[in-house]
Amino acid sequence: MKTVRPLLFFVSLLVIVGLACSFFGNGDTPTQPPPSEQPIDIDEPTSTPEPTELPATEPPTEMPLVLDYFTEEFDQDPGALWLSKIFGPGADAHASSVKIEFADSRMRIELPERDLYFYYFYFGNVYENVRLDLRADNRGVNTNNVSLICRVSDEGWYEWSVGSGGDWVLYARTDKYNMMAKGGTTYLKQGKEVNDYGLECKDNVIRMFINGQEVKQSPFTDKKYGLGDGEVAFNVSSLHVTPVIVEVDWFKISEPD
Repeated sequence: MKTVRPLLFFVSLLVIVGLACSFFGNGDTPTQPPPSEQPIDIDEPTSTPEPTELPATEPPTEMPLVLDYFTEEFDQDPGALWLSKIFGPGADAHASSVKIEFADSRMRIELPERDLYFYYFYFGNVYENVRLDLRADNRGVNTNNVSLICRVSDEGWYEWSVGSGGDWVLYARTDKYNMMAKGGTTYLKQGKEVNDYGLECKDNVIRMFINGQEVKQSPFTDKKYGLGDGEVAFNVSSLHVTPVIVEVDWFKISEPD
């Protein structure tokens, strides 16, 4: 049985977006600045249904949580359990320029303008310990970011953002972008190449992988923020050179080792 928390997810987004706005006044300059966005309207029920008396039964047994592990291969638009959002300094003027296409078993993301941060959230389940893997084919300029994100909730989230030059930053996003670690890797293939990204969130330990190789400074132990369970997501961002074109071959959610 899936645990679906779309309302919590949308509320989480509102809280995080509001917190992110305060980040623009902060002196730090992350690889990918935090987004800003207008609130999302959520329709609430207009009436409460009358309760129905049920026949006497045995006391219910609590159903165990069944975690939803799968690989999304984007044969088509995966549907209602996924949510796309566009943030960033360029979002107000250029969000409508973003093109998303599902074809040839790929999700093609085109960001023709600068400073657009495209997030794709899966809120069909809630995970605490989880591994995320993504295969991305760079078809545009070699100036972009790809991120993997775990534990999205009203507390914030963990985000590992990898630049196309091999630089990376690990954030805990709470009331601002909190940089926990940063580094660089030679495991990333640059230019019009295909790369595999991996992120494992297990208890308070975070591990990061490029093309099957664990990067230096991984694993990282979070001794400060302690973010709990939440939804997962990935991100593709344009920075200062466009067009950014990334084709996502697949996105895998699995149990960590």
